Amino acid sequence: MLALLLAAAIKIGVINSVTGPEAPIGENMSHGYALAVEDLKAKGIEVELITEDDAGKPQTAMGGLEKLVTRDGVAGIVGPYTSASSNAAARLAERSKIPLLIPAASKDEITKQKYKWVFRTSAVVSWYAQVLFDAAAKFGKPKSVFIVHENTDFGTSAARGATEIAKQMKLEVLGTEAYSAGSPDFRPTLSKVKAANPDLVLFVSYVADAILLMRQSRELGLKPMAFLGGGAGFTTSQFASEKTISEGVLSSTQWTEDVSWPGAGAWGARYKKKFGKTATYHAACAYESLLIMGEVAAKAAGDHEKIRAALHDGQWNGILGEVKFADFDGFTNQNKHQMLVVQIKNGDFVTVFPEEFAKGKAVWPFPGFK
Repeated sequence: MLALLLAAAIKIGVINSVTGPEAPIGENMSHGYALAVEDLKAKGIEVELITEDDAGKPQTAMGGLEKLVTRDGVAGIVGPYTSASSNAAARLAERSKIPLLIPAASKDEITKQKYKWVFRTSAVVSWYAQVLFDAAAKFGKPKSVFIVHENTDFGTSAARGATEIAKQMKLEVLGTEAYSAGSPDFRPTLSKVKAANPDLVLFVSYVADAILLMRQSRELGLKPMAFLGGGAGFTTSQFASEKTISEGVLSSTQWTEDVSWPGAGAWGARYKKKFGKTATYHAACAYESLLIMGEVAAKAAGDHEKIRAALHDGQWNGILGEVKFADFDGFTNQNKHQMLVVQIKNGDFVTVFPEEFAKGKAVWPFPGFK
């Protein structure tokens, strides 16, 4: 009976940054979606994936969502990637009463608006700073931090959360500097960081900015106890491969291939074999989100209300560990995902915190640029 129900292809919409400045991360997510489609097919679930490229732009994301709902008639939608696009799409999804599962956008406020139709697999951005500061307190005794962030929804939300957490942990915030994404020169900002001489430097940036920030930090001779990366660009193979600037950087992440969650290692190896690069947490979050949406949508025969209810009531355990969309601490339909800290060593990511997930010992303090 179930096989008959699952015989017809289920239309699932995806909104992703296929082009634009976040395309490198969008590519990782596309790879994750592709593996999810393969695994759904292996379970007898045929998915027709309809992808809309938002190029990281909120208005384009909203246009894509409207098309997916009104013209394509999808059962549910996974995406977008960026926090700005996801925040905009979430409002429209709620009005349209279409299930929206956000895989990796992390602005806290997205799931703090009491939306019934919006769910999020990934952790929220304030947890990024929490796990990094917890790790720093475990590895050493930092007393101060300087926060540099891009002035996007993602960066601003991250900086706000990091500032609050720093105060709770008695870490003095010596400065907070916002910048425009894609800036060609960070040296004026980094000169302020150097003059403040903080124990910790927290950067919240996408790929290109992450690389340039570290290059110019090296140029100016910054040497804090630790450089901390707030996920995003700091967890990509592009960043890690820049060994003269990435060595020793600590970053928060939501997944690693060496973590003990069911199937994580095998999935990471499969991803690397198929795509020739190490999977990022964005890819893992995309995979798990589409897998969940596909299974739920198929069992509900595409009925929006039944899909919404199944997402709300369900529980899954896969490469991201346990996933359950719950209401807590002002969040609605938010997965309480475990954050991790990795350190880049010779171009590779090594999980170093929390202790129960660690696969290597952290190098502390930052040894200086080579």
